[in-house]
Amino acid sequence: MNTSAPRLAPLFRSDAQAEILARLLLNPDRGHTIAELARLVGASYASVHREVQRLLIIGLLAQERVGQAVRLSANQKDPAYGPLVELLRLSYGPTAVLPGLLAGVPGVEEAYIYGSWAARRAGEPGGPPGDIDVLVVGRPSRAAIHEAAQQAERVLGREVNLRLVTPEAWRAGEDLFLRTVRERPRVRLVLEDGARCTSTQHLRT
Repeated sequence: MNTSAPRLAPLFRSDAQAEILARLLLNPDRGHTIAELARLVGASYASVHREVQRLLIIGLLAQERVGQAVRLSANQKDPAYGPLVELLRLSYGPTAVLPGLLAGVPGVEEAYIYGSWAARRAGEPGGPPGDIDVLVVGRPSRAAIHEAAQQAERVLGREVNLRLVTPEAWRAGEDLFLRTVRERPRVRLVLEDGARCTSTQHLRT
């Protein structure tokens, strides 16, 4: 787990802590187990367990036993819930919100966040990211992609630019723009299990 001060929002202990909070607070109607959170944020089970215990102690999270599993969710009654939601929307919101919107669009095969947000997430110095740039690989309808971008903008409170590319063009990587995307930090949004999983691995080729 990365324990250095996050570039996206230095107020958080780590990127993993912020992404745990974003996953739960920005999706308050959806619970996750510790194992699911570990997979979603790309951290070890032990590290996520420690972070979750801290968040439970201070009251930001609630837990409920469902069968043999313990599911965690946001404690919307905590006074810090509202302010934290706003902060998370402006910082770690894209990886918590975009996968669910894009996985529901037929024809989307892959999706990546690139640009300034991905650079800050990878730890590169710079100013706060503005727009969210997303590369969508596949053959979805442009109307559906446009609608997904609008929904994301409503939730995140910032402009979301979705750029569509065919799988063949992405694999070939001959276009100058696509070569640049491959060479710079990018965050892959893994669209699986009904659209709810996000990989925060920073990819370079």
